[in-house]
Amino acid sequence: MGGSLIDSHKRVHRSLRISVVDKCDLRCTYCMPEDQLFLPKKDLMTREEIETIARLFVERYGITKIRITGGEPLVRPDTVDIVRDLIALHVKVGITTNALSLHKHIDELIDAGLKSVNVSLDTFDAERFKKITRRDGFRIVHGNILLALERGLRVKVNMVVMRGVNDDELLRFVDLTREHDLHVRFIEFMPFAGNKWGRERVYTYSEMLGHIGSVHSFEKLDDDPHSTAKAYRVPGWKGTFAVISTVTEPFCGNCDRLRLTAEGKMRNCLFSRDETDLLTALRNGEDLAPLIEANVLGKHAMLGGLPQFKPECEEEVLHDLSTRPMVSIGG
Repeated sequence: MGGSLIDSHKRVHRSLRISVVDKCDLRCTYCMPEDQLFLPKKDLMTREEIETIARLFVERYGITKIRITGGEPLVRPDTVDIVRDLIALHVKVGITTNALSLHKHIDELIDAGLKSVNVSLDTFDAERFKKITRRDGFRIVHGNILLALERGLRVKVNMVVMRGVNDDELLRFVDLTREHDLHVRFIEFMPFAGNKWGRERVYTYSEMLGHIGSVHSFEKLDDDPHSTAKAYRVPGWKGTFAVISTVTEPFCGNCDRLRLTAEGKMRNCLFSRDETDLLTALRNGEDLAPLIEANVLGKHAMLGGLPQFKPECEEEVLHDLSTRPMVSIGG
């Protein structure tokens, strides 16, 4: 066993997000540009390479939580096997999915030991779903959320809230928590390459709470020190809701997360402009430890070194984030 991964701001890192593929069977406007190009298979980490790198993070550096992301991880044929490999490392493993094909894999995933799933859903309107995702599929996704609950999985539903697009549906999502023991998370619209972000399109954390509070009384819940979300509950309801306020109230001070892209590039922040190529080093037989440790030490105090997402900084932010859309980083 080696030491912990501690950056220059004294943050200890225990969580790793691994993107296993950059492709997706949806085309969400906030995630993927219309002209997005995808990696050839040879450039992706193989199942064995994912396990090798993950094992190093777990056994040498004490990573305790791994989340599998994409693109859409379930479009990759061996994702269930990857889930099984990672669970065998005796860490907490979750998966983030659009749930479009979850019904096809849910039995295998549960048999592999999966306990939790995060589902991306931004609307309850089937036509609006088509507009946001550029694909059909609302009824399938909604049905698979209910299926996951029926099968005993811990379910989080992630909604990206965009002003003038779907901000009128917050209360509908909160209502999900009345009868269902699930966890809705409202995410402020974040800037990435090609998603036409603008500060005026951000429906803010404070606005969300004000809107919900105009109809429901709710109570604040205790948050995990490293949580990205600020959690709440309507008293007496089965589930909870939370807000991920990356734009207006960043939570960088206690961040314990690291990321691997589908082609094996390590990122110490979702908004980082620097990456470390672990996959090429692995294929060349090099020691990954110095690369990993240097990457962590280079982590900025906040937002990957970007200025905060204020209107006067918008042009600079969009310029600095022009190279990577969300789909190629991993959720």
